[in-house]
Amino acid sequence: MGDDGRVAGRSAKKQTVRNMILSLAVIIPVAVVSYVFIPHDEGNDPVKTVSYRVELDTARRAAPYPVAAPVGLPEGWRATSVSYDGGGKEGAAWHLGFLDPKKQYVAVEQSNGPAAAFIDDVTQQAAKTGKTERVDGATWDRYEGEKYDALVRRENGVTTVVTGTAPHEQLTRMAAALKAEKTKPDTNPDARNSA
Repeated sequence: MGDDGRVAGRSAKKQTVRNMILSLAVIIPVAVVSYVFIPHDEGNDPVKTVSYRVELDTARRAAPYPVAAPVGLPEGWRATSVSYDGGGKEGAAWHLGFLDPKKQYVAVEQSNGPAAAFIDDVTQQAAKTGKTERVDGATWDRYEGEKYDALVRRENGVTTVVTGTAPHEQLTRMAAALKAEKTKPDTNPDARNSA
């Protein structure tokens, strides 16, 4: 009878050790996966910078208007999003989003669709103030809203909007940096090869 107690005690200890090892076998992989895939603050910026050169070139070939993008922005501006939709409900729509050096959002939006609906959408319902501003010889209308402020220019059937959470000076800086171009599509690719 005394031996049965020792055997039962050893069996219980073996079962406890076995359960602990099995538990660790489950917990360790879960902890590793959690560490790798769940964001944790190590001073890294979670916002990724994007390169937009290819999208810009493509949009400039495809869009029915000169597509605007900044040239010569000061250091610290980072592109964070880019898109071109050639057949959306708001016409051919170009979007290029940035963070300024203080991590405030500034976007360049363009469309040849209905201006009022487009402006309302991209400015998050900002309202026209009745004030205008001259930037590099062009007149921009000022808009203010709860979320975004904006500068808006309508010219030759195209609406260009510089909008975001950044202060007005940064919106003006972006508007001043914009250069609008239209790239003609290659109509004769053989001519390029023979040159």
